Formats: sequence, C-alpha cells, structure tokens
Amino acid sequence: MRLRRGSHGFVWASLAALLVGDPASPNRDVEAAPVEAALAHSNVARSSSYAKVALADPDVRLVLLDPGVATALADRAAFVEPDVKPSPLETSDECLLAEDCIDQYLWSIYQRARKVDTVKVPERMSVTVKRKGKTRTVTRTVIKLVDEDFTWKDPKAAENVGMSVAGYVIGGMDRGFKAKLYHLFRALDDAGLAPGMTSGFRDDYRQSIASGNKAATDRSYHGGTRRGGYGRGIAADVVSVKGETRSERWISSENLWKWIDANGKEFGIGRPYLDRDPPHIGPIDGKEYAYHRALNAKRAALETK
Repeated sequence: MRLRRGSHGFVWASLAALLVGDPASPNRDVEAAPVEAALAHSNVARSSSYAKVALADPDVRLVLLDPGVATALADRAAFVEPDVKPSPLETSDECLLAEDCIDQYLWSIYQRARKVDTVKVPERMSVTVKRKGKTRTVTRTVIKLVDEDFTWKDPKAAENVGMSVAGYVIGGMDRGFKAKLYHLFRALDDAGLAPGMTSGFRDDYRQSIASGNKAATDRSYHGGTRRGGYGRGIAADVVSVKGETRSERWISSENLWKWIDANGKEFGIGRPYLDRDPPHIGPIDGKEYAYHRALNAKRAALETK
C-alpha cells in the first residue's frame, strides 16, 4: 500500500513556540518533552533551516535555525519518553482555520498517554485430576491477564511505510473526524478529565500486530484498506491520564467514557461498542456506530426479557 507523507507543519509549530514563545505567558506553555519527541520523528528537522510558524497565535514569526542545533535536538529527543501528565495547552477557536494547528493539538493528546493495555494470554499447563478413583495428569488451557506495552507498535508501523510517527498516527485520520476530536478533547480537558489518545490511524499492518478486541486486518475503522486507508481513519482509542497509579487512571478513564456517553453527541462522537471495547470512539453518523449501537440495543432487550 502506498501512503502519502504526513505533514510536518505542526511539529515545526511546536518547535517554534518553544524557541520564541514568551516564557512569562501561560498561554504559550509548550512542554519540551512532547516537542523534542515530535522532532525525533521529523525528517524536516534535519533538512531545512527555516520554519514558518502557523499557529493560532496572531504573533507569527519566522525562525532561523542552525542545522547543527536542530540535529542535536532531534538526536537527543530520541531518548525522551513522552510526558504522560496533562499539558496546559491553550488553543483558541482560530485553530480550526489551520489543519496543522489541529494536528499539533491531537499529537500532544497522543503523546501524553501511556501505551499500555491488559491482554488475555492463553497458557497451557498440566494439572492432576482424579476421575473414577484414578489419578491422571491432563493438559488444560488457562487464560491469564497480562500487561502489554505497545509503545513500539505505531513507530514500527510508521517506519514500515517510511513516515514520521506524527504524520502516520495523526495525518492518517480523516480531516473532518480530526476537527470533531479537537472539539471533544478540548471539552474533556476543560472538564478536568485529562484525555489521552492511545491509538489514531492504523493501516493493515498496524492492525495485524494489534492485540485484544480488534477488527479484521483490513476492516478496521482506524484506517483499514476496506475503509479507505490513509487519510480516512475515523476511529481513535481514548483514555484518561489522570491519576498516579494504573487503578486510579482506570477509574478516571471510566469517568471519561461516561462523560462521552452523556455529552459526545454534541461533538458528533460516541462509543460504538460500549463495554466491549470502552476506549474506542468514532463519529455517530458513521456506519460503525449505527450498526453496533443497534446490536447493543438488541442485546440489552434480550437480557431484559
């Protein structure tokens, strides 16, 4: 599958905000770790000396970068882990006029989330049983719940198609869906629910290495080839990063999902699968939401009977 390269504009916007922003202004607080992490995946950072800032901030500046400095920053950023704490990004409604600005904001939401999940792993083990007075050893399969760190999967998928991680994960999503996500995440942040995105666009290869509840390799609404591929992803996985421990973050995530159930329609977004795949969200005017919500209603009716 041939994919076009993702835009690097929002990565440059983050770098320029860090270099020229007024440190006394809380509205320009762009954390260094997400910016450097974004630089690490930017091919532009190594090839160009100029960055034109296109942020919502009306104070647009042209920044001249020394190539050696940009390269050093990119090299150092490769060893920086994403900041999982909510960042105080302030983005005005003017951001809607620039897709790069929306991409920058969504990338920051993606970076703040730990990429850890609980997966079911079958394990074969020998047990001794007694039947009809006789003792015998049999092999049984038991299911264990284990933690899986899938931080490496998106970078691996991006490398597979020769793209930056930011250009892959964010650039591969449908433009209209990204605008809806932008509104939703801002509202969640304003509500103190600290949203984080663990997954955005996924192509067939990325879907093939996904774990847990997932669609067939080419049928994922995250961006499978049967759903339109790159630039047509209309699904994301969302959790809350609020809390010091994983159990605290799980409780916060449940509150975040309930908030989406109660208010998501205002932003055109909902959870198609509810508790079967709680982090998964998509547009409520899409086929996925309509079909699976209808199935959920039928199941609920049967359970009531």
